[in-house]
Amino acid sequence: MTLIKSISGIRGTIGGEISENLTPIDVVKFASAYAQFIKNRSGKSRIKIVIGRDARLSGEMVSNLVFGTLIGMGVEVIDLGLSTTPTVEIAVPMEQADGGIIITASHNPKQWNALKLLNEKGEFISGSEGEELIQIADNGNYTFVEVDELGSVKQDDTYLQKHIDSVINLKLVDKEVVKNADFKVVVDAVNSTGGIFIPALLKKLGVEVIELYCEPTGHFPHNPEPLAENLTEISKLVVEHNADLGIVVDPDVDRLAFVCNDGSMFGEEYTLVAVADYVTKNTPGNTVSNLSSTRALSDVTVKNGGNYFASAVGEVNVVDKMKAEKAVIGGEGNGGIIYPESHYGRDALVGVGLFLTHLANEKITSKELRDSYPNYEMSKNKIQLTPQIDVDDILLKMKEKYKNERVNDIDGVKIDFANEWVHLRKSNTEPIIRVYSESGTVESAKAIAEKVMNDIHEIINN
Repeated sequence: MTLIKSISGIRGTIGGEISENLTPIDVVKFASAYAQFIKNRSGKSRIKIVIGRDARLSGEMVSNLVFGTLIGMGVEVIDLGLSTTPTVEIAVPMEQADGGIIITASHNPKQWNALKLLNEKGEFISGSEGEELIQIADNGNYTFVEVDELGSVKQDDTYLQKHIDSVINLKLVDKEVVKNADFKVVVDAVNSTGGIFIPALLKKLGVEVIELYCEPTGHFPHNPEPLAENLTEISKLVVEHNADLGIVVDPDVDRLAFVCNDGSMFGEEYTLVAVADYVTKNTPGNTVSNLSSTRALSDVTVKNGGNYFASAVGEVNVVDKMKAEKAVIGGEGNGGIIYPESHYGRDALVGVGLFLTHLANEKITSKELRDSYPNYEMSKNKIQLTPQIDVDDILLKMKEKYKNERVNDIDGVKIDFANEWVHLRKSNTEPIIRVYSESGTVESAKAIAEKVMNDIHEIINN
């Protein structure tokens, strides 16, 4: 497995050979390079870094390696322990820190881990900054401090409450309205840190919580990506308990998906659609999502008087576009909500607070809310890559093949047909080509994806 270095961080599988996987040597190398990068960026010799991790099995080992490395680089470390990606993001500016590291491989299976890297704003470092960091790592351009200048680690367990308070204090999150709705909710946190944070937020909002896989043991009971095929148990439980909603988060709690009261999927694409509908109704403005996200976001934005803009895939790219277009809400179709009133990062806790307020105000069931939105169906597929496959060449040939359609190549190749689209791009987090398609029905979305995938396989075979 190749070690993946991208705008999503330094990511790989645990064990194996150096530079081919996320080994202890690689963790030390990139943690050292990150500390040097932050020192260079800040102009300081003494810096402060916030660290948090999800509950995956390798988390303690990786965090210990990071702590030791940063101490050796003369860094003051604030350790949040078991935490979430958005919690670390809000902690960085609150601590007036110079950066942050989240030790998580997000939705990847348990074999994976990663270092997600933040700047002093608590936002992901940019692609160009990531390249600079990789050069520092590859060239060994980092210097450890002498014994009298060693750094330190300070534990801070206050950020669970601080994060919850920040959500409840948002103007568009109405605690009393949610409490009076008397919601009953089932939560699947895939045995990671969402099992700590999501139930705590819900209880603070006066919601009855039924917990499923909320023990942060790191033993994921199913594939941790919040897709329909992985959520059969919570679907059954919602119906059995006559619950109003099912809430699902990934291991680091930056992706959010819902299950309707009848057990059907709300659809992770529609998490952002519903929250954006609520936000733009109350604070009219623009929205942003990436090229692989549903057209329904554009529909609700225009209906509420705003303009919709698309960005390249990746949270950094979405945030940059949101800032440029002064968007009031944005995110990604994978259930990632970015609400600038809170912070510029995907945050499932913020998404839960806004969604429950919206649902309570509408006074309808979660299934009725889902049915109120334009219905598009998406098919998400993958083509596994081998070192011999030239992805750039494939994308160029696909662009040429479909040159008579509307083609956008700011991020891979997106082909817009009259009533459907297909987006092809190399993943930032796995050695695959992602093939996303959207159409009016599941069948037609799958059909157009299969057609394009057959074209790709033909190119590979030739």
